[in-house]
Amino acid sequence: MDKYVIDGGRRLEGAVAAQGSKNACLPMMAAALLAEGVTTLRNVPRLADIETMAAVLRALGAGVEWIGPHEVAIDASTVDKHVAPYDLVRRMRASLAVLGPLVARFRRAEVSLPGGCAFGPRPVDLHLKALRELGATVELEGGYIVAEAPALVGKRINLSGPAGPSRGATANLLMAATLAEGVTVIEDAAREPETVDLVNMLTAMGARIEGAGSAELVVTGVEELRPAEYEVMRDQIEAATYLLAGAITGGDVTVEGADPEYLTPFTAALAEADVAVEPAAGGLRLRGELPVGPVEVRTAPYPGFPTDLQPQTTALLTLASGRSVIVEGIYPDRYNHAPELARLGANVEVTPPTAIINGVHKLYGAYVMASDLRAGAALVLAGLAAGGETNVRRIYHIDRGYEDLEEKLTSLGAAIRRVAEE
Repeated sequence: MDKYVIDGGRRLEGAVAAQGSKNACLPMMAAALLAEGVTTLRNVPRLADIETMAAVLRALGAGVEWIGPHEVAIDASTVDKHVAPYDLVRRMRASLAVLGPLVARFRRAEVSLPGGCAFGPRPVDLHLKALRELGATVELEGGYIVAEAPALVGKRINLSGPAGPSRGATANLLMAATLAEGVTVIEDAAREPETVDLVNMLTAMGARIEGAGSAELVVTGVEELRPAEYEVMRDQIEAATYLLAGAITGGDVTVEGADPEYLTPFTAALAEADVAVEPAAGGLRLRGELPVGPVEVRTAPYPGFPTDLQPQTTALLTLASGRSVIVEGIYPDRYNHAPELARLGANVEVTPPTAIINGVHKLYGAYVMASDLRAGAALVLAGLAAGGETNVRRIYHIDRGYEDLEEKLTSLGAAIRRVAEE
């Protein structure tokens, strides 16, 4: 098990490029199951979650091969199993994305109930409801979702959930509907650019889908899909994390591939905190100065403020010149990073779904522990700003979503290294 050792207090300067989007790529890898033959994805990040999805596909009989540093070929013509096993699916919630494609093409799927980051309940009810609405029989047996369907038939399906549109359920239903009979109308669909990217890939495979980027998707089923080549969008959560690394160190950081439209709620919050962000070099440039101003943020489904940026933004606001308020509108208990930030000297009071952050003048190095992917990123950011040495443990969580994190931060002037735990 590795950890990060950070010698904080250094101002970051320079430019980095955003990697391919993990959240876009994972359902695309599952979508390759819909067509017989070899589908090729480019701009694929080398991450632990990507390797987990590759292992899930191999367990189903598919061939998965890295044919370049960031290019993956998936051969779904050899799929001969329909069980996604517990040992793999427990590692990552996104493994559930194989459910829809398996039922659509092979009429049967057995997928273990998923794992992933632990920051509160994230039920699979909407995924199961969607398949049932298409005509599948869906049961829970021994910790597995077992779905069967002699045929899927399109209909109007509403995906409203307690926390708003579900990107995962939208992706599963979208993929299943491409091979269903007739027309499927998905109401209250996720609108994130990652969902639009999936629609574009499925369209390249021969799917007929209208309404990408809106709350209503209309899918006209086809008899079969064909393999395709597709380039994955850039990862905007990763891009924003590096911008925050600039902000929390009072630095000057440019991220190539950062999308101003996608990140509008995020950059608006930074502007409120008196942090300058402007378009530059095919991305965004942030010029920071400490202390930042206090802000109020509420997370919400796209196009709202992303929940996946809440922990990292919390880290920045620990150094604000006043009292900030964050309301977590999607996962009310997503504050595992708060007690760890307190070990660095932060003042964060949590009463779910709200966190009150009273800015301090300085953070101090300490031993902290990552509990999930974005919480781990938040601790790295705080460590970059803290005086002295910070040790971030359990960084396998961070490896799930950030490729070459230490190399990119080092290129910006950070003193961070990965070492083996004693």
